Amino acid sequence: MNRLKGFFYGIITSVTFGLIPLFTLPLMQQGMKFDSILFYRFVLATVALGIMMVVKKESFRVSWKDVPLFILLAFFYTASAMFLFWGYDFMGAGVATTIHFTYPVFVTLLMLALFREKASWVTWLAIALAVCGVSRLSMEGSDLTLDVLGVGIVLLSAIGYASYIVVVNKSRLKGMDSRKLAFYVFIFTTLMFGGKLWIGGGLQPVPDTWAWGNLILLAVLPTVISNITLLLAVRHIGGTLTSILGAMEPVTAVCIGAFVFGERFTAQEGVGIVLILIAVSMIILTGTIRRTLSSFVRKIRPRHA
Repeated sequence: MNRLKGFFYGIITSVTFGLIPLFTLPLMQQGMKFDSILFYRFVLATVALGIMMVVKKESFRVSWKDVPLFILLAFFYTASAMFLFWGYDFMGAGVATTIHFTYPVFVTLLMLALFREKASWVTWLAIALAVCGVSRLSMEGSDLTLDVLGVGIVLLSAIGYASYIVVVNKSRLKGMDSRKLAFYVFIFTTLMFGGKLWIGGGLQPVPDTWAWGNLILLAVLPTVISNITLLLAVRHIGGTLTSILGAMEPVTAVCIGAFVFGERFTAQEGVGIVLILIAVSMIILTGTIRRTLSSFVRKIRPRHA
């Protein structure tokens, strides 16, 4: 049952993360810069989490020993967002998304290198299918031009996000209440973006009430809810499987683009969605697949006298 909950939380995480364009694109069309959007996003997310904890009468108490881990997690989270947006200056958002989605590979490699946690062949096949699926969703036709510096920058984004997942999965913070953990990570993330704004030219004002609405929804759905469910998913099924379930994020983004912003939906994107759904299904059914194949191999294996 806990494993099933983990898969559910992982899918909710990726679907809500995929809502980011729904609230971010209108803000950008109103002239807001990424740094200001991200600062407001995390300020509002921190306030929302604080209110939730007060309403539920949850303790804000943490150990001073946890503070370095909060700062480390905030650093990885901030780095992931900053390098991804920086990568947009070198390549299209679709290609950058594809490169960023290599983070399940880095999660798997970090777990293997640091903790000797090996992944099954089903996991590696699911990663390959998911990356192919995201590529189909993100790239236009077969035209692909990459900037080496841009690729390196977006790979740093993927490594940052993978590191965030691994630290949550393997540190003593894994057992902390998910709301409390997200609350303190967001506090330090807000401080980091605030420092960047202070150095880089200041915070933009919010244009109007409509923009405030988008910022609040951006803070609640793809930030508060997605991070709480991310932490719960990592707790129940581990970092590797949670990261692969993140393939549902671009599926959500493509569906929003087609149904909300009127973007064209192509056969290539349809193939990408099918590949991702197969990958996600493989992860959920990993145990069943391995047991079924093992049973089949035993039946066809020649018996020697």
